[in-house]
Amino acid sequence: MAILSDEDIVAAPGTTLGNAAIGIIRLSGSGSVELAEGLFHPKLKDLKLTQAPERVMNLGYICSASGEPLDEALVVVMRGPHSYTRQDVVEIHCHGGLVAMNRILERTLQAGARMAEPGEFTRRAWLNGRLDLAQAEAVIDLIRARSDESIDHALRQLDGSLSLTVGELRERLRMLMAEVEAGIDFPEEISDQDGQSLGQALQALLSSVDELLQTAKYGRICREGLAVVLLGKPNTGKSTLLNSLLGTERALVTEIPGTTRDLIEDAVSIRGIPLRLIDTAGIRKHTGVVESLGIDRAKTAAAQADLVLAVFDAGRPIEPEDQAVINLIAEQDSLLLLNKIDLKPRMLSKEQLTILAPDHPVLEISAKLGEGKSELEQAVVDLVGAGITAAAPAMITRARHQNALQRVRHALNDAAEALKNGATMDCMAVDLWDAWAALGEILGEAVPEEIVDAIFKEFCIGK
Repeated sequence: MAILSDEDIVAAPGTTLGNAAIGIIRLSGSGSVELAEGLFHPKLKDLKLTQAPERVMNLGYICSASGEPLDEALVVVMRGPHSYTRQDVVEIHCHGGLVAMNRILERTLQAGARMAEPGEFTRRAWLNGRLDLAQAEAVIDLIRARSDESIDHALRQLDGSLSLTVGELRERLRMLMAEVEAGIDFPEEISDQDGQSLGQALQALLSSVDELLQTAKYGRICREGLAVVLLGKPNTGKSTLLNSLLGTERALVTEIPGTTRDLIEDAVSIRGIPLRLIDTAGIRKHTGVVESLGIDRAKTAAAQADLVLAVFDAGRPIEPEDQAVINLIAEQDSLLLLNKIDLKPRMLSKEQLTILAPDHPVLEISAKLGEGKSELEQAVVDLVGAGITAAAPAMITRARHQNALQRVRHALNDAAEALKNGATMDCMAVDLWDAWAALGEILGEAVPEEIVDAIFKEFCIGK
């Protein structure tokens, strides 16, 4: 793909605006080096940025239009095509204070640059052929990673693991398409054995697509976090458990029933698995309007959860509210937690819970003292962790990829049915071309502009 000829020079902070030791302002576009040279007064008097070696830090001052120093800085030049965007790129490494960075950013805009759009640096990298679209999406996944596993999978995708897998599928599909096109041109030379071989190749390709599709669940968890909902009647210790798992006092804990009236959500990584923990209002009847709304939200969250932690109080016998919780999780992946095992006397046993909900594992814990926490974490990992680690190296992490692969699968199925029913090779060719186009969308071929815009709007300004 040709390098962009766009003469716009874009500028943006490459680090968060705030108080930090170092801040970075990035420039990209034809003329970036010349623009930066007009702002930069090097301490080596004979130095010119336009003649400076690449990837070497040059010490000096960024100055105002009148020549007054705005900040001491290090400036590095990266000329295209050997840069992130494949255009000329300049990075200004200044002091990381909000005022210092704003002064330099405003100076670049005064000198003729414009503020970059969200993700514009990565978008230029994609348009200039440095990255395909799947790799570009991995950049934002890497920035937003919530666990070591998330980072590892994002790095693999950035390195091209998914792109390579899709490319291999396309190559196998291309060979099938060549056979079908040959059958269209020379139908008299296609034997029954050739048709059987073609059908086997189609089924093998379908199996490979299905294997990749099966990683979508774990890819979503890896990218967004496992949605784990804490459910139970009031005062079973849900908020205490939330605080224990997070390691901080995130939720208010009191002995007054109904303290939690809305969803409380926070993120945590447990043994490399990213979790979105969601505390909910206690399930009970005869409450006020506000608490009733909270209970409705709790039920909705439980129905949408990847995993429910149903919490029960060992110091109280089974009540109608407990049975209501068990009914809510009947079809959900759930762990039953018998909490407050440190208190005496016990009014509810593990055996009783097992009888009431035989399809769900039961663990004994004390959220207040941390007893059973390690066993709980291991149970969560056992439920989802193996799937995440086993899905390497290529994994579907986005709905866009999943949708495209589902269309590939549909088109290949249609082609297989056409072959089985004795349809013409022309019909098969149409289906195979549809599969080819859908695979290409994952890599960024013929993707509607509104989808591209939506992808890059996820990015921060400086990336």
